[in-house]
Amino acid sequence: MNLWQQYLRPQNLSEAMQAFSSAPKPLAPIAGGTDLLLDLEQGRHSPVHTLIDVTEIREMLALEMRDDFLFVGAGIPVNRIVADPLTARHARALVEACELIAGPQVRNVATLGGNVAHALPAADGTIALLALDAQAEIANVNATAAVPGGVGTYHIPFKELFLGPGKSLLKHGEELLVGFHLPLSTKNQASCFKRIMRPQGVALPILNCATWLEREKDIVKEIRVAVGPGSAIPFRATHAEDLLRGKSLNEAVIEPALDTLLSQAQFRTSARRASSDYRQHIVDGLFKDVLNTAWIRASTTEARRL
Repeated sequence: MNLWQQYLRPQNLSEAMQAFSSAPKPLAPIAGGTDLLLDLEQGRHSPVHTLIDVTEIREMLALEMRDDFLFVGAGIPVNRIVADPLTARHARALVEACELIAGPQVRNVATLGGNVAHALPAADGTIALLALDAQAEIANVNATAAVPGGVGTYHIPFKELFLGPGKSLLKHGEELLVGFHLPLSTKNQASCFKRIMRPQGVALPILNCATWLEREKDIVKEIRVAVGPGSAIPFRATHAEDLLRGKSLNEAVIEPALDTLLSQAQFRTSARRASSDYRQHIVDGLFKDVLNTAWIRASTTEARRL
């Protein structure tokens, strides 16, 4: 049995939105297909008549500086993100997250947009983007219809994309995730991503954590911490951030911040990954490791070197 009936390959965002508007439904966008094809084959996704291949849409393949932001296209394979000097300079946590997505063959085709659109609360790329304070750019069929000769897009804060496990704000068959806008990194700012997984090589994370911070001498001037899976949607440890902000980073403040994180997070038990109790136990070392690594990177010497 065919998994789809029609396969379209638009070359730009305008053609893609036209396909969304006029192609036989139900339809779905496809890039690397590393999740979608398995879901279709194994019956976890509703039947699809039209697949719209987004891998040649030039607006979704850009990785470039735009004013005060770094734009990372949703259609870029994650291995390109790992290798690009712009992401190494401005989004170290995202590079480290992308390095851990599946295996090398999958990373050659899997896209950051697909990682995010799957809307899992512990997706590596998602947790990194949340800590980096990304904004998502979304193309909308109805908005495009109101823009003569152009494409209508809008931006939202990254966290607003997520409604629950596997559920995103994207309107099925009407909207397409175009890319992500990340603030540029400046002196004394740095980020880090790490995760804990089972030791059999390619594996799903038991727990992951990303931190972005800015230091002013020995003070945490600003900080963002994301942990997955810490709730039904990608989780920001905002209470721990409030406790750390404006303080000197030492054991006396890190321990209360960890306690605050544990009280705010909602770690769940997964039969295939780990129990809630185990996650609460191991987040201690992971949180401290990520925090300290970002702190060291944000020193003047490290910031200039990156």
